[in-house]
Amino acid sequence: MTPHRAATVADHMKTELVTLTPDLEIVSAVAILLQRHVSGACVLDESGVLAGVLSKRDCLKAALSASYYKEWGGTVADYMTGAPQTLDADLDIVAAAEVMIRSSYRRFPVLRHGRFVGQISRTDVLEALSAYWT
Repeated sequence: MTPHRAATVADHMKTELVTLTPDLEIVSAVAILLQRHVSGACVLDESGVLAGVLSKRDCLKAALSASYYKEWGGTVADYMTGAPQTLDADLDIVAAAEVMIRSSYRRFPVLRHGRFVGQISRTDVLEALSAYWT
């Protein structure tokens, strides 16, 4: 009989993602998020290293600023959350759930050996955990 391997973040993360670059104009980033119907995106530098996360909340700050100044201004880097909390790809899915319970973030960039490899959301973790009981 083979031992059962615990599910990991890598088993349930998404890898086909919308990503942005820090130098992208914020107005273009907002348009991408709206067109793709996503609530945020990981921000990767030119070498693919995670630089931050841009959420719709961050975009609201940019939109509010634009309403004051009557024009959009700035780049993704000006509005993104830098140094976001991440999860390791090999983290057990139960441990990931524990991290998520203690955090206000709804989704986390996933790293393997310090490199960005995907993203996992509360929904992904809940689906993984519920699969054990159905």
